[in-house]
Amino acid sequence: MDTTQLLLIIVLGISCILLCIIGIQVIFVLKELRNVIKRVNNVVDGFESLGVGLDHGLSEVVGFFNGFKSIAKALEIVHQHKKKNDTAR
Repeated sequence: MDTTQLLLIIVLGISCILLCIIGIQVIFVLKELRNVIKRVNNVVDGFESLGVGLDHGLSEVVGFFNGFKSIAKALEIVHQHKKKNDTAR
């Protein structure tokens, strides 16, 4: 066997072994990336549910203050009506 052929076989063998190791490492990295993406997705879902809860709570607070505005307006109308009745007498 020629020395050139022997060197080619050795280089190809080492290259094949290195590529297999790199492939296995890429698989491990992709598995970790998948786990990280799942965790991030859980965090985003938590923030989304928190946002929906805040939005619902905020709409209830706004409704509560709108009720106070309506009561204040009704009291103002009654007060104005009383003033008109008092001045008419």
